[in-house]
Amino acid sequence: MKMTQTDRIFYKSLIIILLYLTYFISCSIMRPHSVHTTPPQSLTVPATTLSKYSTQEENHTDIEKEPVYIKLGIDVLLEKKINLIKGKRVGLITNPSGVNCQLESTVDLLYKHPDVKLVALFAPEHGIRGNIPAGQPASTYIDSATGLKVYSLYGTTKKPTKEMLTGIDMLVFDIQDVGSRTYTYIYTMAYAMEAAKEAGIPFIVLDRPNPISGTLVDGNVLRPEFKSFIGLYPIAYVHGMTVGELAFLFNREFGIGAQLQVIPMDGWKRTMTFAETGLSWVPTSPHIPTPETALYYATTGFIGELSTLSVGVGYTLPFKVVGAPWINGQKLAEELNKRNLPGITFLPTYWQQFYGIFAGSQVSGVALHITNVIIYKPFATGIHILEAIRKLCPRQELFNDSRSSMFNLAVGTNTIGERLKAGASADEIITDYQKELESFKKIRQEYLLYK
Repeated sequence: MKMTQTDRIFYKSLIIILLYLTYFISCSIMRPHSVHTTPPQSLTVPATTLSKYSTQEENHTDIEKEPVYIKLGIDVLLEKKINLIKGKRVGLITNPSGVNCQLESTVDLLYKHPDVKLVALFAPEHGIRGNIPAGQPASTYIDSATGLKVYSLYGTTKKPTKEMLTGIDMLVFDIQDVGSRTYTYIYTMAYAMEAAKEAGIPFIVLDRPNPISGTLVDGNVLRPEFKSFIGLYPIAYVHGMTVGELAFLFNREFGIGAQLQVIPMDGWKRTMTFAETGLSWVPTSPHIPTPETALYYATTGFIGELSTLSVGVGYTLPFKVVGAPWINGQKLAEELNKRNLPGITFLPTYWQQFYGIFAGSQVSGVALHITNVIIYKPFATGIHILEAIRKLCPRQELFNDSRSSMFNLAVGTNTIGERLKAGASADEIITDYQKELESFKKIRQEYLLYK
């Protein structure tokens, strides 16, 4: 039967209607129903879980933040212990990582607080706003946001002078650490504690999490003759302590004797990774952009001091790769993986350096993939990486004379470099420092504030 023009129009309209019905039915199946404001009791899930899947249209708000599980020292100070600084003229040692659990700057919180007189700021390496490159000293300047004088504690002056502390009733320290001995902020704290002791004023530490957990302790203990600003005291390379706990240890074990008070966190547990705290990470320095980077820094940071290998500084993966133009990444990955090191897998990788060592060159090496933080040994892994490269590339000189001294300061001894050059295995070197590591663990135990 021949279709008329009217029939054609009817069937086309019917097809369009069916297509629209199919579309709306599929949307209603795939999209959560907003009419049920409360899920059935048997299916109830936490509101924070639901918020991950609800659309902004349904919530009529921006995507909700994850809940914060702990309170930082600055939060506890302002909520419960404000009397400690009420009416006092406060000098604050901080940088951009000094924020509360809502990401409000400690500088702003104290400057605007009606009961606090913030009168001076003290900046560690990288400056009060984090805009100074690593290793570059700064002079005294005025903070544009507050009009307060900022004294640099990095460069020629690492310890607050008597003149800097004139008119200050107490010093407060609030900086995020990364858990490794070579990170300079903990020594800025130590020197400031000495200055507070000499000036007869209290020193308060606002505690913060150790981002690589408070249970991970690894590496050798620094020998006193190798003390420097990247290793001031004989502690393990990976110390497993918060800045507050370190302050107590420094104060008693190394004779500082300051009028020290630590404001502990609420809710933090030693086993927590930073992700488990519910807090947002503020980069502690330009090459520690994430809390995970801190764990990789503990592995390869001291390798970078050689300046014969790239550790990803100058590329998009700081401390997460190790390589050089003359390394065969495939062979290095195979060599390291057959060692079955705990908690880590190595993948061959290739990249081009944007700046720093090998800038503009194609680099081959390995990418580090930490698979189990609980059993991972950062410092020991770094020793294995160096020994494996020495094994595969025996003609390449890793320990050049111009940088060996800096490497020795980073690892706190000349023994490790000398033994690697002499052909000792990583396992032999790691075994050598176990006795001193166990001794440090016993001392450390006396200063732990959290379970």
